Amino acid sequence: MKSVIIRADSSSTIGAGHIMRDLVLAKEFKDKRVIFATRNLPGNINYKIEEAGYELASLKTNSLEEFIGLIEKYNAQIVIIDNYEIDETFEKALKQKTGVTIMVLDDTYEKHYCDILLNHNIYADPNRYKDLVPDHCELRCGKEYTLLRDEFIEAKKNLSKFNIQHSTFNIFISMGGADHSNITSKILKALEEFDDIQFNVVTTTSNRNLEQLKEYVTSKNNVTLHINTDKIAELMAKSDLAIVTPSVTLNEVFFMELPFIAIQTADNQREMTRYLEKNNYAVLRQFEDTILKKYLANVIKGIK
Repeated sequence: MKSVIIRADSSSTIGAGHIMRDLVLAKEFKDKRVIFATRNLPGNINYKIEEAGYELASLKTNSLEEFIGLIEKYNAQIVIIDNYEIDETFEKALKQKTGVTIMVLDDTYEKHYCDILLNHNIYADPNRYKDLVPDHCELRCGKEYTLLRDEFIEAKKNLSKFNIQHSTFNIFISMGGADHSNITSKILKALEEFDDIQFNVVTTTSNRNLEQLKEYVTSKNNVTLHINTDKIAELMAKSDLAIVTPSVTLNEVFFMELPFIAIQTADNQREMTRYLEKNNYAVLRQFEDTILKKYLANVIKGIK
């Protein structure tokens, strides 16, 4: 059986997005042996890989030599790279030394040496990759390539079931699985003055500030904390508004056709932020409580 190696990491700093979207991509290789090559970083979600039934190969470093050794061990024909630390120089050397087919996931219009490039974000423009990839590279860009978990496909089919009448305004909040900027609590505190709002907050055990968040939520009857949940699509379907980062999660929010406010928390979200600004969506380049309150008031007014 032919094998595929997916090179991606997760941690309290990196977050969970790379692994989660790669788990969706892995399903496209049903007739192949799929191995995830990851480092054992603090706050990783490698257990999700094993839960999904895929093999896990641990890397000690991000070196070319160690990775080539893994490719030879598994006799891999295809390598998928979803890692911001791996660049064109690494990819070109990998191709020269192994001859494998290289697929790269890119979010920020970086230069790559690959056979296939996937930018599955709603803002992705294939024209911007001119001179950034080899002439032979196949470009897969835009929302038609968005990697969506099955739960979102099913939830959208059943939106009418979730859209029941409720007197409470429901807000879905997700600042990424790791919330490395630690702004979830700030968002909740900023919105305390809004009456009759139910908050569903999604996070994971990769969040280094999880205990602090748990403590804050304990005294809030209108805040429910969902940790490592597999019901994200259902929570979105039941919500009136989402407050999220302009990241992979926003692709899912768009698919669910859910009104949103986006708050940028990392440099790799800048392209999505620009797209949102250009198209007049509610987006903050950084957290500002007064602007968030203003946006929320306007959104609620518009929905009601």
